[in-house]
Amino acid sequence: MQAWQVHENGEPSEVMRLTDTAPPAPGDGQVLLRVRAANVNFPDALLCRGQYQVRPPLPFTPGVEVCGETQDGRRVIATPVLPHGGFAEYAVADAGALLPAPDALDDAEAAALHIGYQTGWFGLHRRARLEAGETLLVHAAAGGVGSAAVQLGKAAGAKVIGVVGGARKAAVARGLGCDVVVDRHTEDVVAAVKEATGGWGADVIYDPVGGEAYTQSAKTVAFEGRIVVVGFASGTIPSPALNHALVKNYAVLGLHWGLYATKNPALVRQCHEQLTELASRGAVKPLVSERVPLEEAAAAVQRVADGRTTGRVAVVPEKGAGA
Repeated sequence: MQAWQVHENGEPSEVMRLTDTAPPAPGDGQVLLRVRAANVNFPDALLCRGQYQVRPPLPFTPGVEVCGETQDGRRVIATPVLPHGGFAEYAVADAGALLPAPDALDDAEAAALHIGYQTGWFGLHRRARLEAGETLLVHAAAGGVGSAAVQLGKAAGAKVIGVVGGARKAAVARGLGCDVVVDRHTEDVVAAVKEATGGWGADVIYDPVGGEAYTQSAKTVAFEGRIVVVGFASGTIPSPALNHALVKNYAVLGLHWGLYATKNPALVRQCHEQLTELASRGAVKPLVSERVPLEEAAAAVQRVADGRTTGRVAVVPEKGAGA
């Protein structure tokens, strides 16, 4: 089979190599999946760089989110077990963690209904307890993680403010359903959010960016607001001033979705059932902006790493066509 492998850490476009290799052999409790579609996530770039919280042994195949097909023909969503990731014709996954792919979504969309939407659901509902009528501020609203949070926020009845970088991403955010879109390249984010909320601020802030975005969050969070820290795509990890959280009476909530798979896997399945129901009635639909062949996976990962994409980019192996 063909698979992308990383033999040394560095930028994805430089260290990912397309190779011919034998299909991986599943271990105890694992299954071999034919990859129908693999979505590119920012952690794939971090894995290549050696900067992710998990560092698989070299060489490894990145690709942390797939829609695959089991040997008995079931279409499933999975998080592959590294080092046998999804940017290949076949991947390995834990049998007990497979989730049924929603019939309402094609392969690429189904794969994208996993990490980003699970993270959004847990962040907004489990951690921040978002309520209908509240204002949700989403940083990087046109990206893969942000676009999921926008749709989930609208489905929950919230007013959604999306912060993006550039006119093209602003148009995407509006198409996703944002009530207010703020272009951080041309607007003062803090002033725009305060104007949009009548000076109250955002009740829930969803931040996969860190850096300056977190600084803006602390300035725009409302009384009894909740800032959900999802990641640090900016590359800068902020150092929150806890005295500021005390004085303004807001909460800073961390979210590491991957922990639920080991700490409370039943919640992951419950979340998937709710996401499947939302997808079936069209309340959410993953934004897949590009579908590229396996040969273009390294370039796709680099584009995501550089922040040049919107929504999700899906890698679709030829033999896994159907996306």
